[in-house]
Order: sequence, then structure tokens, then C-alpha cells
Amino acid sequence: MFCPKCGSILVPRKEDSRKMMVCSCGYKTNQIQGATIKETIINNEKEVAVVDKGELQTLPKTTVECPKCGHKTAYFWLVQTRAGDEPETKFLRCEKCEHTWRDYD
Repeated sequence: MFCPKCGSILVPRKEDSRKMMVCSCGYKTNQIQGATIKETIINNEKEVAVVDKGELQTLPKTTVECPKCGHKTAYFWLVQTRAGDEPETKFLRCEKCEHTWRDYD
């Protein structure tokens, strides 16, 4: 349902135990016949790519200190774990102890 004054969508509200449809411009109506409220929740969980030990040799290396063992070289790969307009997440795996961590730059 839309506001006849400004054209915005009317939202349901309860005032003094009465159900009403109201608009941000101040318009109110108690005519709620045929109005339904529906909410759709979309699960946006994304899988994180896991790199097996055999695939490590094909990945690029970088100079970075491992937080676990202190080794100075690690393999890295990028994964788009958040929205498309946000930067990728860099995953690093230590060349020596194979500890894996994230770098969010």
C-alpha cells in the first residue's frame, strides 16, 4: 500500500491498541484490509576456499612473518569473502609450519 499524499510505502504500526498504516509524511489510515507483511531472509554465508597441501607449490609466495613460528616466507591466495564492493581477503600459509591466517588489509 502506498501513501495517497506523497507516494511512499505505508508501514504498519500499532497506536493505542489500534492497527494502522502510516507514512513518514504524517498520513495515517486504519484501512488495513488486504495488507500483508512478509519478510524474506536470504542466507549470505559464503564458503571459504581451502587449499590442500599439494596445491601450495603453485601459489605465489610473499615475505611476511608467520605469527606462529616466525618464518619469513608464506604462500598466499585471495578470496572474495565479503560483498563485491569490499576488498578481497588475503589468506596466508606459512611455508615452514603450514599455519594459515588471514590478512584483511
